[in-house]
Amino acid sequence: MALTLKRLNDKVAFEVTNTTGQTIRFDANPEAGGEGLGIRPMEGLSSSVAACASIDILLILKKKRIELSNYEVDIQTERKDATPAPFTKIHLVFTIGKEDPIEQVQKAVALGVEKYCSVSSSLDPTITITHEVIQK
Repeated sequence: MALTLKRLNDKVAFEVTNTTGQTIRFDANPEAGGEGLGIRPMEGLSSSVAACASIDILLILKKKRIELSNYEVDIQTERKDATPAPFTKIHLVFTIGKEDPIEQVQKAVALGVEKYCSVSSSLDPTITITHEVIQK
């Protein structure tokens, strides 16, 4: 894997580009000089957990020939009140459609989050990562 991070302005906004030209923009909070030009790095990290797990979850469901009518993930985090301020908890709330098979999705979510997600496996093991599945 090769990525390039470039500064976008004279403050703290950055753009990361991968080898195929895809980009993500990062910026800091306003107190640190951010101007809202991208997501904050900790937002990027927690959303990477959700995205990584989601890829695994959807691949598991595809193998079972399960198509979902709705799929989204809400990410809730808690951080230590210190400097640095690492995550202490990441909670993922998976929302699926009312007619989607919740028990099979719960099993796929557990596997995706707890077993297969490379991002969550790369985090400090003291971070509690929890999940739930709801139907709407």
